[in-house]
Amino acid sequence: MEFKDSKGIFQQIADNLCDRILSGEFSSGEKLPSVREQAANLGVNQNTIMRTYSELQREDIINNKRGVGYFVGENAADKILNIRKQDFFEHILPEFMHQIEILKISKTEVLPLITKLEENENK
Repeated sequence: MEFKDSKGIFQQIADNLCDRILSGEFSSGEKLPSVREQAANLGVNQNTIMRTYSELQREDIINNKRGVGYFVGENAADKILNIRKQDFFEHILPEFMHQIEILKISKTEVLPLITKLEENENK
């Protein structure tokens, strides 16, 4: 995994884990790699993974079974989708609209994107 400067490493790892849950790589109730194992795999400090897991646990996406490890929570995928949709509508879409206005992008230029969305929706 390559880390970017735009976000904290723990957040990028959390996003990656959420992506893997959404893709079905990790399903509800499945055990996640241990803190030590995850840190070794990603080449980061164990404290970074601990912070990642703590944040995901706080959001009720994963849970800790003491002495056993961390597991994907029930309805984790739905929770992730809700969090990401809320973030999209509150932060990403307004910024997108702002950029459209500033760059004077016309409806005609955006229409192919909307058409593509409709095509994906019908699959």
